[in-house]
This record gives sequence, structure tokens and C-alpha cells, in this order.
Amino acid sequence: MEAIYDHISHNLDILFVGFNPSIRSGETGHHYANPTNRFWSILFEAGLTPRKYAPTEDFKLVELHYGLTNIVSKPTIGAADITKEEYQKGRVELKEKIELFRPKIVCFVGKGVYQEYSGVRQVEWGKQSRTIVKGTIDFVAPSSSGLVRMKKEEILDIYRELHTLKKSAGTQKVK
Repeated sequence: MEAIYDHISHNLDILFVGFNPSIRSGETGHHYANPTNRFWSILFEAGLTPRKYAPTEDFKLVELHYGLTNIVSKPTIGAADITKEEYQKGRVELKEKIELFRPKIVCFVGKGVYQEYSGVRQVEWGKQSRTIVKGTIDFVAPSSSGLVRMKKEEILDIYRELHTLKKSAGTQKVK
């Protein structure tokens, strides 16, 4: 199964970074395509998008100044199926993408994603005190996977913080 395409451009307000695509995403070629994944509804309910997008519209997020990528591009059943070597390679590639495209905010969709990227073990939700790439803001949000046991309202509160940070960081207005 092949990797799915990133949706990245320059001048992004937020670059969302996941672990890796699910098998369903690999089959469809679209980010967050598993029916149990709540990414699209979370973005809408947190005020980050003007409506709930479908996974097949993932490329349209660039119009809102948002991008999508993963620390590892290979689809797997779960993050546990990613090897250390794949993480190591993905960490380097992700840093290069962030340095090249310079999004204002990098939102890591899951603590584990940020831990793998940064090497930091103790991570709190929200804006991080240190950033890996100078000139960007690192933000850690809960995974949108349906397997996450946090209450949806708690998850939404963290994504609402991201929305507030986006507005205060002088980013583009969502239409």
C-alpha cells in the first residue's frame, strides 16, 4: 500500500501532523478516512473549519491555510506497527518539511506524535514551551482516533485552544 499525499503549502496557519495513515486512508488516498476517526468533526466543532469536511475533501484544507502530513507516511493498522527506523526517517523528513514550508503553528495530533518527533517524554496538551523549528509554534492536541478514551468535550476544549492560538498568532481568517 502506498503512502498518501501530503497537503502542504507555504504560508500555512496550521500544519496538522499525525502518526501515519490508517489502512482505510491508504485504501482511499485521503487523510483521516477511517469512519471511527473524529478529525473532521473535531475541526468543525472546535471552530477551526466553517463546516464538517469529508475525508475526500482533505486537499481543500489548504484553502483554509491548513496542511496535512504524518511523521510516517506508510499506512499501517496502528502506530504500534511503525518501526524505530521509520520513526527516525520520518522525524528527519518532518523537520525538513517544517523548515521548508514554515507553518505558523504545527499541531501534533497525539502526544505520541510529538514525543517521537521531539524526543521529549513529558508532554502537556497545548502550546509547547520549546519549539523544534525556530519561528513556528508547536502545539500538542489529542489524537482524533476513535480509540482515544478522553471525553470528546475535553478533546474539543484543547482544539478550541488551538483555534484561539491561531487567532492570536496573526493567522489567516477562516472563511
